[in-house]
Amino acid sequence: MAASGHESPCASGSPRHVSRDVPDVSDEAQGRLYAALDLGTNNCRLLVARPEQRGFRVVDAYSRIVRLGEGLGHTNRLSDAAMERAMEALACCRDKLEDRGVERFRLIATEACRAAENGPQFIERVRQETGLALEIASRETEARLAVAGCASLVCPDANGVVLFDIGGGSSEIVWLDLRNRCGARGVALTRFIRAWISLPVGVVNLAERHGGRHVTADTFEAMVNDARAHLEAFTLGRELSAAICDGKVHMLGTSGTVTTLAGVHFGLKRYDRRRVDGAWMDNEDVTAMIERLRAMPYEERVDNPCIGADRADLVLAGCAILEAIRRRWPCQRLRVADRGLREGILMELMAADNVWRRKPPHRQRPRGRTR
Repeated sequence: MAASGHESPCASGSPRHVSRDVPDVSDEAQGRLYAALDLGTNNCRLLVARPEQRGFRVVDAYSRIVRLGEGLGHTNRLSDAAMERAMEALACCRDKLEDRGVERFRLIATEACRAAENGPQFIERVRQETGLALEIASRETEARLAVAGCASLVCPDANGVVLFDIGGGSSEIVWLDLRNRCGARGVALTRFIRAWISLPVGVVNLAERHGGRHVTADTFEAMVNDARAHLEAFTLGRELSAAICDGKVHMLGTSGTVTTLAGVHFGLKRYDRRRVDGAWMDNEDVTAMIERLRAMPYEERVDNPCIGADRADLVLAGCAILEAIRRRWPCQRLRVADRGLREGILMELMAADNVWRRKPPHRQRPRGRTR
């Protein structure tokens, strides 16, 4: 993982040494595969993983842009073309689960299926045609899973984190108040969610309302104001601002928007998760990257290896949502996460199965005189 600008005590993702209290993977979980599927407004993504001492190792992954929420803002319905694209992707996911013999999994759908009038009917169609039983996750569940998936990237010294997940149809923002965490880490950090909000704006519906290909300065500001208006509903907004002023609060972003910003920032000739996941960006770096993307013509965004044709008309809407969050709660540092909801599902499934068990303390035989 790379740090941006300066070294930080949190610049690496996890300590290099192996501590004595690292838990073992239970005998029952050895070799067991887990899977998490996220059908979002823009993407269909699957992860298959095997538990290890420090978490899990991904053994298979799948991602396809399906734009399930295309046109949803105008019709309140999933279109036939969008559902067909999603069905094709879900059939591929079903095949992977069967080929791998995965028995423990959780499959969720998010904002597009929550908002669409025909969302429940589509979920039933998926069940009948693929055998996959998707659940429509609540916004609160989505926020909690994002925290669980990104918890390992929270700086150990942080008193708080503003975590955000900019999606296709909605954006979740979470305040982790860590002033009294007492060493808690990992999935346990979900207990420190002080407040959260789900904005009914994401990159797809915002770009559809304002235009995503040719974005003028006025258009960009209109998108920022559109997103920022929804932030006023955050009940503890002033308290969060005060906590940020006290210091030791950083942002943690999990979305295609922030990973794209990081990829462009590092000048990657092709996207490299190892360079992006866990990277730190200073406030000035984020501002510079947003300005750089705003100045790019649509065709240049298409040609950029970290953006491409699939994201070229959506990335500026994502930047506008990020800019709205930054103006409302300015933090000096942002950590980039190429992980999130699927990883959160996997961590919660494995924790529920008690796959990690602490090693029993080694007891030495008492020394004494033999008779």
